[in-house]
Amino acid sequence: MKKCFPLVVAIAAGAGMMVSCSNNDDVMMLAGNTQAASSEGEALYQKAKAADDAGKTTKAIKQYENVADKYPFAPSSAQARFRQAELLEQRGEVQKSFDAYQKFLTRYQGSGLYSTALERQAKMAQGAADGEVKSSFLGLRSKLSTDKVVEMLSKVRDNAPRSATSAKAQFTIGELYQGKKKAKEAIEAYRKLVRDQPESSYAPEALFRVGVVLMEEADRGNRNQATLDLAGEAFQDYLLQYPGHSKNAEARRLSKNLNSRELQRSVEIAEYYDKAGQYESAKIYYREVLRKAGSGAAYDKAKARLKELGE
Repeated sequence: MKKCFPLVVAIAAGAGMMVSCSNNDDVMMLAGNTQAASSEGEALYQKAKAADDAGKTTKAIKQYENVADKYPFAPSSAQARFRQAELLEQRGEVQKSFDAYQKFLTRYQGSGLYSTALERQAKMAQGAADGEVKSSFLGLRSKLSTDKVVEMLSKVRDNAPRSATSAKAQFTIGELYQGKKKAKEAIEAYRKLVRDQPESSYAPEALFRVGVVLMEEADRGNRNQATLDLAGEAFQDYLLQYPGHSKNAEARRLSKNLNSRELQRSVEIAEYYDKAGQYESAKIYYREVLRKAGSGAAYDKAKARLKELGE
């Protein structure tokens, strides 16, 4: 009669629980199975390395992958996964190589190759982003979609949280969306960087870009007052949070430009209501012109018209 009982064994990566349904004399120690599997994995690794040394790259990649997938506890499994990613990178297979490095980084965090893998993966994602931006600018189709590149950059960010690499990846996500004129996504990406890593070297530029993106939205026709107000607030936040940053003068110039736009918009609305005979509404915006202008031609014109309307 078969019996089902828990078999608890300790393996290199930790303790595992397994339920075995077998005759007692058929039960084998998992540690022994793991040791045998490791030996098989090492034998396959040596075959992969021989193929690699002989220049048989396709065969080596496949065998390295098999070592890492099927024999994760083999001593050379980390090296196998790393070399698989490296060979794919050398062949220009960006997505496959990136994914292989990701598997390595997820599983082998204690490996001496971890930092190298992280650096190469980050470089690959940034390269894909640069190519995607350049392709967009030149009107060509990129090999990888924006969504795919953003996914890659997000993994780089999460693999090295609160690091310069992470900040750069998040900033690049904002740049990609800005280049695609996806204002909402760009602003969210830039604000996430400022929120998560306010002390990073990329954060001041990110907050400055929030104002720039909102101004770009206004230039594309989204000229409602809320957009202009948000742009002004972003520039003011930037100036307060990062005084002395290289874009301070530009932010002040753009803020002044925003004030001019807002003033002109109030003038246009006041005149619209005036011509339509909606004088009470016109008065509201003429008063707004006085408040925003303080002096000058627009101020004088609004004051004169308000007097004609009984104020």
